[in-house]
Amino acid sequence: MSDVIHLLPDAVANQIAAGEVIQRPASVIKELVENALDAGAKRIEVVVEDAGKSLIQVIDDGKGMSATDARLAFERHATSKIRKAEDLFSLHTMGFRGEALPSIAAVAQVTLRTRQADEELGTCLTIEGSRVTSQEVEACAVGANFSVRNLFFNVPARRRFLKSNQTEMANIMAEIERIALAHPDITIIVHAAGQIVLDLPAANFRRRIVGLFGKRIDSHIVPVETETTVVRISGFVGMPSGAKRRGAQQFFFVNGRFMRHPYFVKALQMAYERLIPEGHQVPFFLSFEVDPARIDVNIHPTKTEIKFEDDNAIFQILLSAVKEALGKYGAVPAIDFNTEDCPPIPTFQAAAEGLNFDAPAPPEVHVNTAFNPFASSSADGSSRGGGSNAGNGGGQTLPSHAAMGPVVDRAWADLFPSPAAGSSERAVTADTSWSLMTGLSDIDRKEWEAVSPQHILQYRGRYILTPLDEGLAVIDMRRAHMRILYERYLDAASHNRAVSQRLLFPETFEVSPAQQAVFNELLPDLQAVGFDLSPLGEGTFSVMAVPADCEGIQAQILLGDILQDAVSGQTDAKEHLQKLVATALARKAAMPVGQALSGEEMKALVSRLFACSVPGLTPDGRPTFKILSLETLF
Repeated sequence: MSDVIHLLPDAVANQIAAGEVIQRPASVIKELVENALDAGAKRIEVVVEDAGKSLIQVIDDGKGMSATDARLAFERHATSKIRKAEDLFSLHTMGFRGEALPSIAAVAQVTLRTRQADEELGTCLTIEGSRVTSQEVEACAVGANFSVRNLFFNVPARRRFLKSNQTEMANIMAEIERIALAHPDITIIVHAAGQIVLDLPAANFRRRIVGLFGKRIDSHIVPVETETTVVRISGFVGMPSGAKRRGAQQFFFVNGRFMRHPYFVKALQMAYERLIPEGHQVPFFLSFEVDPARIDVNIHPTKTEIKFEDDNAIFQILLSAVKEALGKYGAVPAIDFNTEDCPPIPTFQAAAEGLNFDAPAPPEVHVNTAFNPFASSSADGSSRGGGSNAGNGGGQTLPSHAAMGPVVDRAWADLFPSPAAGSSERAVTADTSWSLMTGLSDIDRKEWEAVSPQHILQYRGRYILTPLDEGLAVIDMRRAHMRILYERYLDAASHNRAVSQRLLFPETFEVSPAQQAVFNELLPDLQAVGFDLSPLGEGTFSVMAVPADCEGIQAQILLGDILQDAVSGQTDAKEHLQKLVATALARKAAMPVGQALSGEEMKALVSRLFACSVPGLTPDGRPTFKILSLETLF
């Protein structure tokens, strides 16, 4: 038998490695900017086109590379960061594996221009799919200038899995946020679509937070500072008043590196216990300084998962530090134990038979055991159940089930006549077939149209109940309204005929610099569904009008939720972005649970629901109604 094991070509091995290191354009920016930081850069400029799919350019003023180093840097496991295995346990640099540059060069067309300060001329190196196409001497600035074009040009399957420009740009800005917060002393400038979307001069930590997330956050954070032999913790945490259900900025850093650590997040949650509503979040920006020998960053290709040797001790230190900061800056409400002005507390004495609180005795309740609720009363007050009247106190035998059955059936029939009666006279109003609309082929749409408003009931302010021959239909009012509004907004956006409601007093909406690029992508679709937004400069917009049916909803909250959905959403095309906006609008504008409706309003809601293209599901996939069959009910 012949040998079957062989070595993979370097180009194939680099593409395999690129699958772990380079997942999207944001991964390329992360690796190149971290290399610039390791090179001692004080100014980093990032240029992206087509959300990084066409071009990613990272320019730094670091120490640069020689011609030999520039060529060797694109070889696998070539690095200047470590020399022996022991160096892995005392890392002081962002990178150390030597995998980033060869992985990028394996799936893109890369051009590197670099020069060292003591050299007159630099080097221009061009690589395409791991193959060096040219290397020339060229005049260039000190530092490094990486241009990465046509990402995944030779891996079309990977390129097809990239998301929309808006989503990819959101991921790019998220990576830049983390690096900018971890290194506030570095100037960072970001260009996108031919304009500057982020310009962060070197500053202290607090000014960098304000520069990224806007001036409003400055009044909602308090400083945290503690130092022990195990760890030094510094940064800022949010006030309880600034808590929100979603979208809170939360960042952990260790030795200048962004990290995710659910265990330390738990410490923050314990510190805010009973200070914020359940399910809410507060922003935090906390930096840990730990001996590099006591942490391990080499457990994940992205290097965002860190293993701490003293995580239990750090947990307690973090919990105490945050509680101390909240108490010091008045975030925790003080308890006043001064009892001088308190009303006297009533006293009581124990009685022989029990405790006497000097409270009046409850009224005596007389129960008439002879009362029969199932007996029908005649006009003269006599009972047809065979017993005495309720008021004469005599005993009474309850009627049998057979005896009272016809009475109950007649009463129910009087209240809810069979909806099948007269069905031949009813006209079909919907254009689409019932089975396509509801997915229930055994339900006749005429059953719904035949029900009069008097036979539709509202239960607990949330459900609409209506009888059918097959059983009982239960409709969730809010979910039904959400489906109706969703299709209305989507239709208005696709046909450019949205109806707006002008605001009596315009509201302002503030976008952080880090969210500016994403919001610019959203603007056309927001205007298409009925928003009227006027830019005021510095990321502030004046909201002049909102879509119809959104009256009474704060525009700031509505737009903030839509923007947060866009940042974290998975949108692949413009129509998906419109669906995202329409879903957020419908969720906010749908009627609240507990709203009372008249019979006509309930019937109109049901009619509009079943005129929708998909009446059985909400935009996020939850059922709008259920049919309880007779077998289920009895």
